[in-house]
Amino acid sequence: MNNEQQLLIDEAYENYYTFMMDDRQWELDKEEFINKCQTNPEFSEKWGLKIEERELSLEERFNIRYPGGKFSVFQENYPNTHYRNDPHGLLDAFNIPTKIIILSYNNKTATSYE
Repeated sequence: MNNEQQLLIDEAYENYYTFMMDDRQWELDKEEFINKCQTNPEFSEKWGLKIEERELSLEERFNIRYPGGKFSVFQENYPNTHYRNDPHGLLDAFNIPTKIIILSYNNKTATSYE
């Protein structure tokens, strides 16, 4: 996660923690809070922290490497190589991310790639 995402998590967790301490309820530690927001939609909605983590499609990865490009251009540039049949291999060779993490809290959104 990037710094912007960490700040949103910290803000959401502080809100959660303060509420729980005021009500003298048992609270989750930050790691448990994040995990519960990722796995429990009702909990996530209640505390306003939405964490979406998913694999990027080939097209999304391609657009990171070649913004505004077309996949057909890729095939023209690598017509007789193994990359034509293994586009993920080419994108991996350029260290193009395979996963996106989108974090939303309090009308703010932060995105990172891994």
